[in-house]
Amino acid sequence: MHDRSSPPDRPNAGPNAYAGIPLDRAAVRRKDKGWLKDAWTSPDARLLPVAKSRNFVTGDADSAHAVAVACGGDWGVEPVFLGLLDGVPHFTVDLTGLEAPEEHPALAGLGRFEDLRAVGPVMEATEAGLCAYARGITWWNARHRFCGVCGSVAAGAEGGHVRVCTNPDCATHHFPRTDPAVIMLVHDGAGRVVLGRNSRFPPGMHSVLAGFVEPGESLEDSVRREVLEEVGLEVTDIRYHSSQPWPFPSSLMLGFSARAVTLDIQTDMEELETAHWFDREFLRTFTPSEEFRLARPDSIARRLIDEWIAEGE
Repeated sequence: MHDRSSPPDRPNAGPNAYAGIPLDRAAVRRKDKGWLKDAWTSPDARLLPVAKSRNFVTGDADSAHAVAVACGGDWGVEPVFLGLLDGVPHFTVDLTGLEAPEEHPALAGLGRFEDLRAVGPVMEATEAGLCAYARGITWWNARHRFCGVCGSVAAGAEGGHVRVCTNPDCATHHFPRTDPAVIMLVHDGAGRVVLGRNSRFPPGMHSVLAGFVEPGESLEDSVRREVLEEVGLEVTDIRYHSSQPWPFPSSLMLGFSARAVTLDIQTDMEELETAHWFDREFLRTFTPSEEFRLARPDSIARRLIDEWIAEGE
């Protein structure tokens, strides 16, 4: 796994799932059409296809692996340059327009398209990170085919990392957007943590609180506002933990912890089905079931919870 320095108060911390992959994004090469063409036709170059926001994988549910095939040729869509992995060019293409993308001649019999949320937790870290990147950048391209300023067609440029309005009177350049969202573990400083449940969650799943950052708002202000809106608690001691790319479809999760200074939960039923205090001992010993389980193992939410539980050991 790619090595990186850890914050001094978390000496054993490593990257979250989908983060920290040893990929050189080689942004300086994106404007070089000649270099991109040579990279695309290189016999070493690898392609990670995507279709309907699903990644091309092989293996069973417990041992899925990304399938990277040879580049080159005409796939019917513009390839997107991901970067260099150990010096090898990696690309992605969005095959959503094909009725049966897995039957493409270059893919037939090699794998299947799966939702990364189903297979990501069991994939090797670098493969999972590349798949997340491919999913996120193809999703952005697919939803920005037209200029948001004048409505004209927006053409892909710079290896798929820019879309340029084709109206010469506009010519606006559009760049990939990531939606920042704060996700926070709220505790009482005495062995309890707030967990909530959204109606969109899988059966029984409970997680920490989260919400999108609004314009003109700092991350700390967003933490305070979201906690107050969702469960009616005021918080202090807001501390940054780590971040995680979360391309489902286009978020960057910014993890925090915060200590509640009021304790009476008042759940906003438009935001959550339920929210309660849970003590550390219960979370350490419970058996997951359809009535209660924690957030998925590849999420920063789960990491925040697991590390908080471990603090009491």
